[in-house]
Amino acid sequence: MNDDEERPVTIITGRVWREAGAESEGVHVMLVAPDDDTAVRMALEALAQEGYAEAELDQIGDMEGAPEEEPHLSAWQGATEGEIAIVTFEEPA
Repeated sequence: MNDDEERPVTIITGRVWREAGAESEGVHVMLVAPDDDTAVRMALEALAQEGYAEAELDQIGDMEGAPEEEPHLSAWQGATEGEIAIVTFEEPA
């Protein structure tokens, strides 16, 4: 990929904890990065800055276009503009 091509939005899925031993939340982190290693490092740094004590990341991949529903649509848009977007949600029991 040359520098003139637009990089895809990367999505990283996993779980986060505000405090060690607390209930976990599901998380989707969306960002644009040059490679997977950089994406994971950036995601972990952003989660730490948001106050998460622990993170367990499960999957990483490139998104194929914009999602159809919120809050992921806004997160995707933010990622295309250079932000690191974090979407948390209750995990199913």
